Amino acid sequence: MKFIDTWLRKEIHDIQAYHVPSSINMIKLDAMESPFLAPRELMPAYIECLSEAALNRYPDANAKEVQQTLRSLMDIPDELDILLGNGSDELIQLMSLACETGDTVLGVEPSFVMYEMIAKFTRVNYHGVLLDENYQINLNTTIDEINRIKPKIIFIAYPNNPTGNSFNREAIRTIIKESDGLVVIDEAYYAYCKDSFLDEVVNYPNLALLRTVSKIGFAGLRLGLLIANKDTVRELDKLRLPYNINTLTQASANFLLKEKSHILENARVIINERERLFKELMKISSIAVYPSEANFLLIKVDDAAALFTSLKESRILVKSFAKHPQLINCIRVTVGKPEENIQFFDHLKSYYG
Repeated sequence: MKFIDTWLRKEIHDIQAYHVPSSINMIKLDAMESPFLAPRELMPAYIECLSEAALNRYPDANAKEVQQTLRSLMDIPDELDILLGNGSDELIQLMSLACETGDTVLGVEPSFVMYEMIAKFTRVNYHGVLLDENYQINLNTTIDEINRIKPKIIFIAYPNNPTGNSFNREAIRTIIKESDGLVVIDEAYYAYCKDSFLDEVVNYPNLALLRTVSKIGFAGLRLGLLIANKDTVRELDKLRLPYNINTLTQASANFLLKEKSHILENARVIINERERLFKELMKISSIAVYPSEANFLLIKVDDAAALFTSLKESRILVKSFAKHPQLINCIRVTVGKPEENIQFFDHLKSYYG
């Protein structure tokens, strides 16, 4: 037996690493990124900004200016505090680390895979509750499970990934009220959705919001934020590793995220493209496309594996759920630039004759 097999925790040995496929020379529609770069006219000033970054020093430990930039961009009220992470993943991990070994976190499924993976990393149990046939929260079952297992954390993506829909708001309110644990509403796709729980956080001491800049054009910055009441942030901040937001990310965020009108305009374009692509896909009788309030669409087809291969051969990369038990023969396609969406649609139209 190899040394690593005897040394490694069994839970780690038994899981698969998060797979990121190569996207070189591909139309990349698999990871819910924004297709838009920062405006070209900003580049000289941006490069000058980065050239002044003091890379010989540790970054601002609390990234205070970044926090203020995000408050302005996302209209976060002063009575709430912010905790920054190296992407939302770090914040999910941080909250899981706050649990006792053997505690349980709960998610509704299908949803973001990192809730379960990070639970395993941090020695807490994960319990999934299935959504109903319309990918909505099955409230009675969920409340029953909350009362039975007493989860320390409940993760709810709003809108949900990978289904794209927003859950019933009153159902989420009921879960918040019925739970003794921390309820985390993951609003990664807030920019493409009509609704938010931002105005509710102040009303519930056990409610926190996750957001990220990854979906609005800045996935490369790896910058996420937790929005919660001051007591929650103060205690969770004890678990944050020092200097977790690096100097270049801070400098970039403070320059690029102040372009609020540009960010909002890009979101508007993607919303319009999402609706246009949805209507076009509805015309293909061989597939089913689900309504979305995110920057992607979930599509059910006859053979997701075959379609995925066909798209890949045409250098179009999407996410396939060919064998996922709750998403059998579904693919998820990110809304891209108009010309990318046309190529994707034309391929499907040709593929299904």
